[in-house]
Amino acid sequence: MLQRAAKPLVFDTPYPTHRRPTLARNVVATSQPLAAQAGLRMLLAGGNAVDAALATAITLTVVEPISNGIGSDAFAIVWDGRQLHGLNASGRSPAAWTPDYFKRQKAVPTRGWNSVSVPGCVSAWAELSQRFGKLPFGRLFEAAIEYAANGFPVSPFVAARWELQVAELRVQPGFAEAFMPDGRAPRAGEIFRFPDQAETLEKIAATRGEAFYRGELAQKIEAHARANGGAMTRQDLAAHVNDWPGTISLRYRDLTVHEIPPNSQGIVCLMALGILSHFDLADCPVDSADSVHLQIEAVKLAFADAYRYVADPRAMDPAPARLLDADYLKSRAALIDLKRAQNFGHGAPPKGGTVYLTAADASGMMVSMIQSNFMGFGSGVVVPGTGISLQNRGAGFGLAPGHPNQVAPHKRPFHTIIPGFVTRDGEPLMSFGLMGGSMQPQGHTQLMVRMADYGQGPQGAIDGPRFRVVQGMEVNFEREWPKTTLDELAHRGHKIVELPEGYMDFGCSQIAHRLDDGYLCASDPRRDSLAVGF
Repeated sequence: MLQRAAKPLVFDTPYPTHRRPTLARNVVATSQPLAAQAGLRMLLAGGNAVDAALATAITLTVVEPISNGIGSDAFAIVWDGRQLHGLNASGRSPAAWTPDYFKRQKAVPTRGWNSVSVPGCVSAWAELSQRFGKLPFGRLFEAAIEYAANGFPVSPFVAARWELQVAELRVQPGFAEAFMPDGRAPRAGEIFRFPDQAETLEKIAATRGEAFYRGELAQKIEAHARANGGAMTRQDLAAHVNDWPGTISLRYRDLTVHEIPPNSQGIVCLMALGILSHFDLADCPVDSADSVHLQIEAVKLAFADAYRYVADPRAMDPAPARLLDADYLKSRAALIDLKRAQNFGHGAPPKGGTVYLTAADASGMMVSMIQSNFMGFGSGVVVPGTGISLQNRGAGFGLAPGHPNQVAPHKRPFHTIIPGFVTRDGEPLMSFGLMGGSMQPQGHTQLMVRMADYGQGPQGAIDGPRFRVVQGMEVNFEREWPKTTLDELAHRGHKIVELPEGYMDFGCSQIAHRLDDGYLCASDPRRDSLAVGF
């Protein structure tokens, strides 16, 4: 393993950007400005970082519905001032989802009721608040209820993504009535109101989520599922429980990177970094063909294993620790040919649509949190009269007999959303994340390489151009990459896929980096993001 000494934090931004990081003792950052400020309100009211994160997350269901909703799943990593905690609030499949339930289909659907697993984010809000929060639970909903009831101006990125999705989703039950006022998506700057969602948030706030899992809202969810060919029942909702599995981690250079364990795909980032640790990337110029080639090949190797082995941990063999075995990752690194791109298969380990936010406060508490409907609006299903838009996380299951991720009752699917956290010598350093499906672990990897190998600061690492491994030899690249790099990568066999106009799937990152007194908080210019603090 190659280790490098810690370097001073860099404030320069070597890439074109309209952003400068926010420096403050209390910070919040996320992809939508109104939500970031909702979190800031909680800090100003005497709340802590968990209160701020939850107010931000709840408000995001209103102001960024293209990515998440009340029917989302969620994960979180919390530094409470003494130790890290990892929360898995992803939901499980309905009891009726046996393999035979889908026997006439080639895959689990990506839209409609039969793509919906039990939503977990409401339980995440309640449990995080109870365990770590300072403010009354109902206080966290104030901004979200205000915006849902009285309206908010739709931000530019949200409006653009909203418009792109309506053609496909307008046929899903409840979607058009909820998200197509006047028969279309709202345009940037127009006021969108959703009073049904405001009423539902009030019920969740008043009952600490019980109305959603066992009360009036659960009854409405079940009735809508039954009327539209779905299998979700009140019993499925009532059976939902969260897990606190801690984190899995890997040391990369002088930093330790933490992710949520499977069924999350966070292990992909750790495997890729473990592979890259066998190369001295700092000897390759930043953004050069050699550097990028090594990162792409490491990501491909990690994904090959993840798609074969990662699933609900009860169904996984080998266990996550085997996939992170140092000798195994060394053997995977040895497969990389610096001069030739490859389409890797999975190895044989030793036996044995999303929003991201971060908040940190002056007491030292730090939160890395992510919640998602998946694939934009998710299933496209909206429960009438409630404003509950539902995720399509069930689409993460496979149907191949015997595969660890094969669909089964009360099982968690392979999950894409991943919050990240970094420590150094056991002390908290950085909460970070990057939303965007399969872009997330490879985005985490690229951010860590930029900071750990090339000494870039958080804002510079966020601003740097990104690649996205698609499948096989196909890779997408942002337009800012040097032509010389892309030409050389193509020469090595990478298939550079031309991007459609308006392509926006390279993710959106937020970082809160701890300073001696306070934080540097960086936010991604690719979306409507905002970092705020005081």
